[in-house]
Amino acid sequence: MEFLADYGLFLAKTLTLVVALVFVVVVIAANAARKGGEAKPKGHLTIENLNERLEDMKADLQHALLDEEAFKAEEKAAKKKAKEERKRQEQEEPRKRIFVLSFDGDAAASEVEELRQVINGLLQVARAGKDEVMLRLESPGGMVHGYGLAASQLARLREHQLFLTICVDKVAASGGYMMACIANRLLAAPFAYIGSIGVLVQLPNLHRLLKENNIDFEMIMAGEYKRTLTTFGENTDEDRAKVQEEVNEMHRLFKEFIHQFRPALDLAAAATGEVWSGSQALQRGLVDGLATSDEWLLRECKEADVYELGWDYKRPFVDRITSLVASRLRSTARWALTETLVRNNGKARYFS
Repeated sequence: MEFLADYGLFLAKTLTLVVALVFVVVVIAANAARKGGEAKPKGHLTIENLNERLEDMKADLQHALLDEEAFKAEEKAAKKKAKEERKRQEQEEPRKRIFVLSFDGDAAASEVEELRQVINGLLQVARAGKDEVMLRLESPGGMVHGYGLAASQLARLREHQLFLTICVDKVAASGGYMMACIANRLLAAPFAYIGSIGVLVQLPNLHRLLKENNIDFEMIMAGEYKRTLTTFGENTDEDRAKVQEEVNEMHRLFKEFIHQFRPALDLAAAATGEVWSGSQALQRGLVDGLATSDEWLLRECKEADVYELGWDYKRPFVDRITSLVASRLRSTARWALTETLVRNNGKARYFS
């Protein structure tokens, strides 16, 4: 038994070493492929008719609940109604079209690439002043430049005179609210988190720990404010004052952006960094109504042709493996700390 235990331990160590070596090889291969000028994976637009999806769901339920004779009668009536509806549409003006998009935001607003591609395609066919866009938005916020770009993509829809409805089922806070405020009509579920109009910079400082262990940290720079607060160096009151100045300026720009799209909102009361439920946000003017995205879509499908758009692309196997491993590693630490250390020279700005 002792032999088997020793052998099992040896096998576990060997397997761990092999997995680590394979991961290193995969990462090296991925970097080599990128440096070799490998083309980026091409994606394509995905389209689904939500009216048809709902009709299929209805038919499946009726088939399960009704007896065969009643189901056939219901099916016949539905086909007759659809035929009459098509005939009516041929005689009248075409029905309104609604295009449904989705954005599930992380700290870096990494889905902005998919969003911009979908909007690029949509703007080729959308009819200004006639068609509408609905965005399902979920985001607790993140980095300034990522959410700034995502918000700019939504602003393009407004510029092309497309009525934009944004529905928030769970959360649109910080940079997420920066995107949400662009909507012509902003709806939230009663218990969704809304607000957090503020800016945050945070990072740990290990200077005292290094000093206690007689470890020197050297930093050479040109430019008075190339680096202010640091992770390993000694931070001064002057460094803190400079970063506070930058944070205040970013907060001012954030509030100006919101005022551009929601001029009636009392920013003095709303831009405190606080978060409210959907019901409280409605009372404060941060949203225009209470509804879930499903409730809104079910209602609109009765009066419009509704299409859900997405962007899909197949990444190379190496990229999928490295992305999966990286995501598991990131999940072990708070996103704010991780992103602050690795982005923007250690001074990442976050909407908070």
